[in-house]
Amino acid sequence: MIKSYPRIRDVAQAAGVSTATVSRALSCPELVSAETRALVLKAVEATGYRINHAARNLRRRRTGGIVVLVPNLANPFFSRILSGITSVMAPVGYNVLIADTKQGEHIRDYLHHNRADGLIVLDAKLPEDVLMAGASARYEPPIVFACEWVENDNRPRVVIDNMHGAALAVDHLVELGHHRIGHLMGPPDNILTVTRAEGFRQAMKRYGLTIRPDWMLKGDFSLASGAEAAHRWLALEDRPSAIFCSSDAMACGFIGELHKRGIRVPEEVSVVGFDDIDIAAHFVPALTTIAQPRDLIGQTAAKTLLAVMQGQGGEQLQKQVLEVELIRRQSTARIA
Repeated sequence: MIKSYPRIRDVAQAAGVSTATVSRALSCPELVSAETRALVLKAVEATGYRINHAARNLRRRRTGGIVVLVPNLANPFFSRILSGITSVMAPVGYNVLIADTKQGEHIRDYLHHNRADGLIVLDAKLPEDVLMAGASARYEPPIVFACEWVENDNRPRVVIDNMHGAALAVDHLVELGHHRIGHLMGPPDNILTVTRAEGFRQAMKRYGLTIRPDWMLKGDFSLASGAEAAHRWLALEDRPSAIFCSSDAMACGFIGELHKRGIRVPEEVSVVGFDDIDIAAHFVPALTTIAQPRDLIGQTAAKTLLAVMQGQGGEQLQKQVLEVELIRRQSTARIA
């Protein structure tokens, strides 16, 4: 006996709607009300209906997947952004593929050979020839930048207010009585390094504080570079009483190395990070930091990409700036 599988008309009958409504609810849920979608999903579950994603994607000339390009898959900062992207894309039938931006040839394949319906790029250092090659191709999947961006590129971007975040860090330290403040920077060619350093400089100037070149320490956003910066801080004859780090990872590396050398934080130096990665609240001492809304960054980037893929546009999608927040913890204290 041949088993009869439920069809879309069975779902429509169970939900009390038309087959066209069922199709819209499953393929373009944003076109139906939440109530209708709930009815359809309940009917899908009751009937055991299964969507043939491959056939549907073939009819719609789409792959059913989007690609997220990440500069460092080992960096815990990106985990909640990726979770936010997936939380938006999965319910509407998209698979989320994650690729390292060092895989240049694979990225060219996504841009040239219709292997993705869209890309979310978290790395401003994506080779320019890759982006330009995609723009000149017969078909280029929509691209949305998130966190980082490429200057003079008009593709949509979802970013935070990095300069304001740096200013919040300086404001906090000044409120605690610190006037001798240093800055541990990220890699010099990174857009986040540039904007956070500029925010730091502007805030220091606003308070009339001296910006000393020997207190502007170089790093690369990593734990190791934070530890190396601690050695440079220790070698200074005249040390700043507080350090604003351009990433939490560097702040943790900096504090950890000072601890090994018997330097107490915040008693001997206050430290502020940037990002609010998950370990920041559990580090010893718990890290004062500038929190990025990482889940919201991912969700907003995904919603923006969906809108662009559906032919929507407008200035409101070109540059979306999300707010940051100062989280006060135990790595900063009032100066003695």
